Amino acid sequence: MPPSFYAASDSFVPGRNDTLEASLRWTALAEAAQVVATLARVETLPGSEDGRAIDQLLQSADPWRRERAQHGIADISAFMQPGIVALLSVSARGVDPKPAAMALWEEFVDARAAVIALLNPAGAA
Repeated sequence: MPPSFYAASDSFVPGRNDTLEASLRWTALAEAAQVVATLARVETLPGSEDGRAIDQLLQSADPWRRERAQHGIADISAFMQPGIVALLSVSARGVDPKPAAMALWEEFVDARAAVIALLNPAGAA
């Protein structure tokens, strides 16, 4: 069964609070990225951009930045889900997933940095 990047919450209603949805998805993506990093055999980046930090950035961002960041987070989910499924499939067949995992890890790191830079342009300098 493919992984899902939608974190569950009792008070969460999909589509009702887009900022919360993006924050929960961000947190789930960070956890999924840990799997990719393990398969790529790389050290993970410090977890300073956790769900609360991204939530604060989303809340304080201009509406146009927030909307684009939410799309960026959705885009990251769109490539991470099939990527992890493929990595796990390759690994299950006994093939070394490191090269593919490294490529997926680099894509994730670059996309994550782009979303953070969009939400925090002063910190991206």
